[in-house]
Amino acid sequence: MLTITQALVDRIVAHARKDHPDEACGVVAGAAGSDRPERFVPMLNAAMSPTFYEFDSGDLLKLYREMDDRDEEPVVIYHSHTATEAYPSRTDISYANEPGAHYVLVSTADTDGGGDFQFRSFRIVDGEVAEEEITTVDAY
Repeated sequence: MLTITQALVDRIVAHARKDHPDEACGVVAGAAGSDRPERFVPMLNAAMSPTFYEFDSGDLLKLYREMDDRDEEPVVIYHSHTATEAYPSRTDISYANEPGAHYVLVSTADTDGGGDFQFRSFRIVDGEVAEEEITTVDAY
């Protein structure tokens, strides 16, 4: 289960809306071993594409060095889908290389009649996708 503050959910959704029609992407870092997303790090989609996201390799290296210095890890790795539901694509699954992370997808397309966005979380380990429950809190 992913437990996340409403403020972080709001920031992730705002980033997805801001970058629309291109996919948005980023990380929410947290203390190593805590499973608590805390530090919001929006990233540039180097692909600048409405159907694909790619972290800039230099920005990603900088982020991982920074997280290492701060004893953090990527608790949430997020990106948006602009025309499809919030479910990992085959490409998303193939690039998922952080087995401890929560993979959050935000869809900015109303694909289910449920509103102007979907916010879902998944665990992706060895190519296997499992959706997980999300609990939002005001604070930890």
